Amino acid sequence: MATLKYSRQREAIKEFLAGTKEHPTADTVYMHVREEFPRISLGTVYRNLNLLADIGEITKITTPDGGDRFDAVTNPHYHVICTSCGRVIDLEMEPLDSIDKLAEKCFDGYIDHHTALFYGTCRDCMKKNTK
Repeated sequence: MATLKYSRQREAIKEFLAGTKEHPTADTVYMHVREEFPRISLGTVYRNLNLLADIGEITKITTPDGGDRFDAVTNPHYHVICTSCGRVIDLEMEPLDSIDKLAEKCFDGYIDHHTALFYGTCRDCMKKNTK
């Protein structure tokens, strides 16, 4: 693979993602990066997010509602989607690597990794619902 040419805009996207615990959409990334680069296009942000995900520098989380979310954390980990507010939250638990071997027993091939999304209600929404 050819060496990727340095881009200040791409670097700003990575820095924004590294500085947040949220899992923003491309639109949210665009709004923040645009503060530094007013002429950046939404298409440029989308292309760079997808490129960074393809080369493993960020994680792309595909949600059931069709909106991709992005995460600077690339090590294997799980996420919870709040069914009330839609936030994507890191789930602090060890990855279940043994599930790959279990799945492989039911699959005519090789399983090299998995993803999982959990669904629930976040603490903030639970507090709102009890008031």
